[in-house]
Amino acid sequence: MKEIEAIRSHPLYVEQYEELKQTEKDRKFCCHQMEHLLDVARIAYILNLEQNLNIRKEVIYAAAILHDIGKNRQYTEGIPHEKTSAQIGELILGDLPDEMFSKEEKKSILQAILGHRRMRENMAVLERLLYISDKGSRKCFDCEAEKECNWNHKKKNFTIEV
Repeated sequence: MKEIEAIRSHPLYVEQYEELKQTEKDRKFCCHQMEHLLDVARIAYILNLEQNLNIRKEVIYAAAILHDIGKNRQYTEGIPHEKTSAQIGELILGDLPDEMFSKEEKKSILQAILGHRRMRENMAVLERLLYISDKGSRKCFDCEAEKECNWNHKKKNFTIEV
């Protein structure tokens, strides 16, 4: 997918991703690097197929690999990462050729990034898909640091959902 490689190789993405890797290098809790980002993308794409949502694979993967790219600024500046991730995503998507993503797809990707942290009524389809996939990607049932984790117990995954 040339669209996803264009995002991943964009200089701003490379810079932010490297900063995130450095910040999380000694983190014992869930990290927000490529393994997580691709897990989210793959879960979302499977759900997309199972539910016949007809969202382009490239749109799902773009939302997934961008949704936590601003996490470093949450750690260092206290800014919620969904906001910084959407800001970074908007800059990156804006630099891509118009034929890669339509205006509606870009808007949907950014809306999904902004809304991926909280379930609420009337979520857009991609937004809901990203939320569910992000939470579903966590393996709390197999995490050595689970007891120390301050993530809400109700949000933790203690079973494998199929």
